[in-house]
Amino acid sequence: MSVHFDERSGVVPCKTPWGCWYQTMEEVFIEVGVPHGTSAKDVRCRLGARDVELHVKGKEIIKGKLFETTVSDEATWTLEDKCLIRIILMKTNREAGNCWSSLLEGEYCANAWLQDQMQRKLTLERFQRENPGFDFSGAEISGNFTSGGPDFSNLQK
Repeated sequence: MSVHFDERSGVVPCKTPWGCWYQTMEEVFIEVGVPHGTSAKDVRCRLGARDVELHVKGKEIIKGKLFETTVSDEATWTLEDKCLIRIILMKTNREAGNCWSSLLEGEYCANAWLQDQMQRKLTLERFQRENPGFDFSGAEISGNFTSGGPDFSNLQK
């Protein structure tokens, strides 16, 4: 479901020297621009539950401890059009309140405004999942949206 929601509403990317990263409730996406003509043989990528390491043509691009844990056996990377590496990490904690503030511990941090936009996006994604008959892709949100927004599960129907 998150793929369809993101296609309609867009993503909130955090720019980095090598590309960008962004997230949904379930996944973290890393996009790395590489020299055109790069082949899979030029890429060395190790995706662990707590760390990530990417080398292209012998040069270290990313290496460090992830902000939160991931499901390592569900992680994957692809080389697209010989110029873009896309890494997909499955979050262990898939709640809307689990908004990563950085990709790695202390590195590639989202500034305060971007962090706010990411949290809004995850809250809207949560609302979309809880209310599949509605379309929240163009919605704006304000107020209590940190930590996944208000909990309406206690309200009587």
